[in-house]
Amino acid sequence: MSGHSKWSTIKRKKGALDAKRSKVFTRLIKEITVAVREGGPDPDGNPRLRLAIQNSKAANMPKDNMERAVKKGAGADSETYTEVFYEGYASHGVAVFVECLTDNLNRTVQNIRSAFNKHGGSLSTKGSLEFIFDRKGVFIIKRSDNIALHEDDFTLEMIDAGAEDIEFEEEYITVYCSMENFGALQKKTEELKLEVENAELQRIPKTTVTLDAEALKKVIKLIDVLEDDEDVQKVYHNIEMNEETMAALS
Repeated sequence: MSGHSKWSTIKRKKGALDAKRSKVFTRLIKEITVAVREGGPDPDGNPRLRLAIQNSKAANMPKDNMERAVKKGAGADSETYTEVFYEGYASHGVAVFVECLTDNLNRTVQNIRSAFNKHGGSLSTKGSLEFIFDRKGVFIIKRSDNIALHEDDFTLEMIDAGAEDIEFEEEYITVYCSMENFGALQKKTEELKLEVENAELQRIPKTTVTLDAEALKKVIKLIDVLEDDEDVQKVYHNIEMNEETMAALS
């Protein structure tokens, strides 16, 4: 988990979310729309929608944007998005898992395949990366004075709610749980009124690949291209982000 956590930290510090704010909003709006179509427009009775709204607020999305997305999802003429996943390998044996929401499957698969091919990678069959990634709940929580004073109590509360691992950083706390305990941990963060910057199900690598600076930059180019695609929601990889590779990205 550590390599994935460091990667998340790097992206926060480099301001990647701010630099791509419009893309972040687009992806969150899609998630709200899909959540409403699946479970209705009431967040109290729709956990997926409640989570999407929570993440949208953490990303500083204007309230009007969120309300329009909810109304759009509830409308009879709203777009129908299909969730689709792609698994493949970048150069140097790096596993890459791509999650998409699309209204055009042909366009999406063509774009994803083209990105892999142009950057020295290749798509694999569905399920080929199951042995590399675990599906885990990941909560990024902003540290507060209260948590700092009662760190042990906080840890116990999280474990009681189903947390498997907790990483304390200077500004953030990352809490991991199984997919099955995601809902319980989400309720616990709401109950404790914690400032959750992001909460989602992620694919955490069980095995990682270490790259030198040149190889890393080549693989990151593919990841950047995939993340820039309008149909892509999330991209996961199994690069080990050690001190050397972090320095290469700075």
